[in-house]
Amino acid sequence: MLNIIWPVFIIISFGYAIVVGNLENVNKSIFDSAESAVELSIAFLGTMCLWNGLMKIVQETTLIDKLTKLLNPAMRFLFPELKKTSKANKEMSMNIIANILGLGNAATPLGLKAMEELQKENNNKDTLSDNMMMLIVLNTASLQIIPTTVIAIRSSLGSQNPSKIIFPVWISTICAAFMAIIFCKIIIKITRKK
Repeated sequence: MLNIIWPVFIIISFGYAIVVGNLENVNKSIFDSAESAVELSIAFLGTMCLWNGLMKIVQETTLIDKLTKLLNPAMRFLFPELKKTSKANKEMSMNIIANILGLGNAATPLGLKAMEELQKENNNKDTLSDNMMMLIVLNTASLQIIPTTVIAIRSSLGSQNPSKIIFPVWISTICAAFMAIIFCKIIIKITRKK
């Protein structure tokens, strides 16, 4: 559907710009937007490399085992069917830690690895398991202590106080995660009764 909507919007915009004689401003805005997109990508590259590198170091050291143990009570509540010794447990812990640190770009590949491991443990391959559903919900809610990506965007755009959004991010992500977990647990109970 979006493959139809966006081209239609673009065609209408260009048509309108031609009719009202504003094509020069449209061209200028296209090039200005492309330039700022490249600048933003370059600014993100450094931040992403730093945090992805740190996450790789954490994966290769015993720190991941300590962090996984720290998360075990929450993991047992959220994923009661998950075995403590499974590879999926480690991958999911890394994914949750990356999300908590606000590393959405680092969390995505870790989440995909965790989903692959959960799929291997899934008895019904064409249906999401309860653990898979909860992981998707947690990733969508994206509980964050340090919203590094948003801070990097605000900093690159010249914000006077880029970290001012930390407290509102805490409130919104905690509320989102809390509600998401409650609804997911309710859905799991309902589906188990059927």
